[in-house]
Amino acid sequence: MTAADLPQIPDVDIDSDGVFKYVLIRVHAVPPSGAPAGESKEIVRGYKWAEYHADIYDKVSGEMQKKGYDCVCLGGGRISHQSRDKKIHVYGYSMGYGRAQHSVSTEKIKARYPDYEVTWADDGY
Repeated sequence: MTAADLPQIPDVDIDSDGVFKYVLIRVHAVPPSGAPAGESKEIVRGYKWAEYHADIYDKVSGEMQKKGYDCVCLGGGRISHQSRDKKIHVYGYSMGYGRAQHSVSTEKIKARYPDYEVTWADDGY
């Protein structure tokens, strides 16, 4: 895959309800040897099945590597997704990766869920 395929990767993939861990990941096409790093994008991934933030990152980065992309974890936190109330709250941090830039994650989530109230805070774990 190439940088031209980056738009095909969904910006946000999170579980539909509950409180769960999430990570903010920068994905970029692997440049040819010696070439400068190419285009990149940030993606948000959050799932209830993950016991650790690294579980999510390891799964997603493995999938991306199979498609010819490289990844870097920019941090993590938690998401509270209340689908019935159409509310999403992003907060907290990852012990292993540090705090994600929640403002970036929130903007991506707002674009994916335009009819939701999406908020964030640096408080909490």
